[in-house]
Amino acid sequence: MKRILSGMRPTGKLHLGHYVGALENWVAFQNGGEYETFFLIADYHALTTNLDTSQTYQNSIDMLLDWLAVGIDPEKSPIFRQSQIKEHSELFLIFSLLVTTSRLERNPSLKEQVRDLELDTISYAHLGYPVLQAADILLYKGSVVPVGEDQLPHIEITREIARRFNQTYPKPNGEAVFPEPEAKITKFARLVGLDGKAKMSKSLGNAILLSDSPDEVMKKVRTAVTDTAKIRKNDPGNPDVCTVFKYHQRFTKEEEIKQIDADCRSGALGCVECKQRCSASISEFLAPILERRAQLERKPDELRAILCDGEARAKTIATQTMAEVRDAMRLG
Repeated sequence: MKRILSGMRPTGKLHLGHYVGALENWVAFQNGGEYETFFLIADYHALTTNLDTSQTYQNSIDMLLDWLAVGIDPEKSPIFRQSQIKEHSELFLIFSLLVTTSRLERNPSLKEQVRDLELDTISYAHLGYPVLQAADILLYKGSVVPVGEDQLPHIEITREIARRFNQTYPKPNGEAVFPEPEAKITKFARLVGLDGKAKMSKSLGNAILLSDSPDEVMKKVRTAVTDTAKIRKNDPGNPDVCTVFKYHQRFTKEEEIKQIDADCRSGALGCVECKQRCSASISEFLAPILERRAQLERKPDELRAILCDGEARAKTIATQTMAEVRDAMRLG
């Protein structure tokens, strides 16, 4: 069975963009029977842009709650913290020997991140985070990586590193130690934020959280950008340029979407009512997630046990992989 390793930086509670861009697919992969799935809380990755660790554990728990609430099953899919498996760091060091700084500097995702975070300097670890990502994936022999299009350059670096290691250090029997993982582009890779200008992001203040109450959802959707040419209620609108309609397309029942489209274009549907209906659709979608999250939040010991169990299962595989690595490198 093919293996998938996916993960996120622990930055706290997640939003609808995380669900549409990743979590929905994670649950489908987990339950589809085609893949063996592992889910990583990438706490070392978080340190590449923020050295403050005071909230790392709580952020990890908040993210874990959202994962579990949307349907990630820790029985089927080990969930573990990167920092608790020392083999991630060891393989990162070895892989760092196989890639040049000039190759990493050409990574377009790095340039975008530096721009978005307005960073004046880049640390060695930040420059090398695609190498750490390669170690994360290959430590578990991940052969498929579900990503959005913006992550494709990282997967190519992973493939290059796997190829270089296999060529430099084949197993004694001549076989390759690592697979060259394939990228699997996810459907609905991006969800536009409330401002209509960028993808949904907590840091940009344009996100609806998976843990938002109906009142919070309503308050946020009221601020969402619509067709700026539709000034009065009865003016005809253009759903194609409306952020709220994009949310309708994702969260409103299919049989209602065509009517909303037609009524907006004719002027029969005003923006206030449209936003109210959109808020109701989003809150209906979030209701079972909120219920599940509230139940789990009252069980901190169970959450800790889920992490410990996932880390023990991940450790077994990581240890075996590193034994193969050392054997291939004649370091045993």
